[in-house]
Amino acid sequence: MSRVCELTGKGPMTGNNVSHAKNRTRRRFLPNLNDVTLQSDVLGRSFRLRISAAALRSVDHRGGLDAFMAKARDNELSARALKIKKEILKAQAEATA
Repeated sequence: MSRVCELTGKGPMTGNNVSHAKNRTRRRFLPNLNDVTLQSDVLGRSFRLRISAAALRSVDHRGGLDAFMAKARDNELSARALKIKKEILKAQAEATA
């Protein structure tokens, strides 16, 4: 299981541990990933995703999974999330037509 957010593409970063004596050793900064279940209002079903805490706040701020997916860039989304986005956009287009 990779350590990459499925909605934002946020992944591990590298840096240094710096001691008091200024000794530097390499380290990794891992994203704060959580397994969450998000509900789609348009599709009427839920999806289990592994997303970062920052992405969860963004989903809440934009007004839910459907609104977040409408504005999300395709290159940041995982393959599963991209499939969900296409389903949501298709359902929204059918609802308005």
